[in-house]
Formats: sequence, C-alpha cells, structure tokens
Amino acid sequence: MKPKYLTPGIYTADPSAHVFNGKLYIYPSHDIESGIPENDNGDHFDMRDYHVFSMDDIEGECTDHGVVLDVKDIPWSGRQLWAPDAAHKDGKYYLYFPLKDQNDIFRIGVAVSDKPEGPFIPESDPIKGSHSIDPAVLEDSDGKYYMYWGGIWGGQLQRYRNNKAIECGQEPADNEPALCAKVALLSDNMLEFAEEPKNAVILDENGEALKAGDHDRRYFEGPWMHKYNGKYYLSYSTGNTHNLCYAIGDNPYGPFTYKGVILTPVVGWTTHHSICEFKGKWYLFYHDSVPSGGKTWLRSIKVRELKYNDDGTIISMDGMD
Repeated sequence: MKPKYLTPGIYTADPSAHVFNGKLYIYPSHDIESGIPENDNGDHFDMRDYHVFSMDDIEGECTDHGVVLDVKDIPWSGRQLWAPDAAHKDGKYYLYFPLKDQNDIFRIGVAVSDKPEGPFIPESDPIKGSHSIDPAVLEDSDGKYYMYWGGIWGGQLQRYRNNKAIECGQEPADNEPALCAKVALLSDNMLEFAEEPKNAVILDENGEALKAGDHDRRYFEGPWMHKYNGKYYLSYSTGNTHNLCYAIGDNPYGPFTYKGVILTPVVGWTTHHSICEFKGKWYLFYHDSVPSGGKTWLRSIKVRELKYNDDGTIISMDGMD
C-alpha cells in the first residue's frame, strides 16, 4: 500500500496504534497553532487535548471520536500534553500521557475509561517516580505490562541519572554511553511502577553500548516496543538526525542490539511512530509535516505497510515516499 494520511482536517502526530476488540485504535497527540516561537525545547508544541481515532479496515474510514481528555481536566496539569499511549486490561482502558506539572517538569499521568475510544478520567496525581516523555506500553505474552519512555532535549531525560534529578542536566560526552529509554514493569492496577525503572541499553555490533556522539544511531525519544517471532523490537527516533531506528533483544529489558533504520527522515523536524499488526499484516504509523506546508509543529499522521526480511530484520523505508 502507498502511505496514507489518516486525519485530514485536524493536525495529529505521534500515533500509538493498538488493536482492541478486533478494531484498530490510534492515540495521537493533537497539534495546534499556538503562536509560540519554535525552539529546541519544543515550547511550540503546546498541545492541549487528545482525540482518539478508530478504523475497521486499514483502507477504510478513520473515525474521530472527539476530545477524550483535556489538559483542563487533569488536577496536576501545567502545560503540554505530548505523545500518549494506551493499554487494555480486564475491561479497562488506560491512557498514558506526558504532561508538564505546575513546576514545568514532565511527569507521566494515567487516565482510565471503560471504552477504548474514551472519554478518559485522569488520576489525581502522576505516576510516582515518573519523569520525561513518550510513554509506550507493551502487553507481553505472559500477561505482564511494561512501560518504555524518555526523550532528551525538551523531553528532559538529560536532567536525570539513575532516576534522580541532577543539578546541571546535560547529555553525556560524545565518548560516553548514550542516554537510554527507560523501562519498568507496571503494577497489577496499571497505575504505578512495580519496580525501579531500568535502562533499555542499545548495543552496537561489537556488544558495546552506543555512544552519545553516535547521533545516527543513539536513542533520542519516541520508544516503541513490539514482538515478532518471539523477539523484542525496540524502535525509536534519533531526534536531531531524524531517523526511525530499531534494535532487537531477547527479553523486555534488553539489552537490545542495533539493527538498522526503519524509516529515513520525513518532512518536519520530529519523527515519532508505532508498529502494529492488524488483520495479518504489519503497519508503521508515523507523521510528517507535508499537509501543513512543512510547519514542524503542525503534523499529520499516516500509515504504511511494514515488512520483514526472512531473518527478522525490518525492510527499511524512505520517509519522503
């Protein structure tokens, strides 16, 4: 299939796709024209609510279920509802979202619904011990749920070491190990971490941790985890080099060995995605800024088929297609 835009008439980005009850649901962020000048901290991404979209068929209509959560409804809110994700357990649906608190510090919150399309009711406080952005949740085959998250620069991950805030947050030196996505098992109630978060380490072909100066391969933001043929695929954005890359591991914690580029740069600064199997085929959901004329803060989500080689590696795709 050719790449297909999914939400004409509304700017959306960072699509997290899941199949619930045999139907495809997409949980993106909602871009607006905020009037805030563009900068490296992402202040121009001043998103204020979430919509949920659903599809019965990948070639069919994409239904907008409207606003399912608004920043005004979140008790601890400051600003900037960035890229969310969702999960389902025991008849409840959980929307995980990054949001700056009233001290302008990113935390990760949870909102709950009885339906995959919402609306979602937020918990009164963020997840204890959470920080940074871009939550993504894997439901593993044994019934456990793991959250992956983290983003540097505006996502504030560089402000932390060993899950503690540091005095002068900055990236490691180029010759030091790169910052990693974080991973933690979720509690049975899906509202808390069941353990201290760990680093999802990405290794090079020699078994060494990727270095901070390896901008073409190192982790920046937007983690996603999916399983294929029993292996764990950690995919992510390299940020300032604009690739979607992936690494493969044998368990949800890693380490993960770097394997290559899924998608080369798109039009627009950011690149953020999800990967989902639907009706026997695999799909890549992502965004670009073509419909807005290249405005990096007004993005549009799209989908294309994703294919694997016989050895389990992913066939790389051109983001400009």
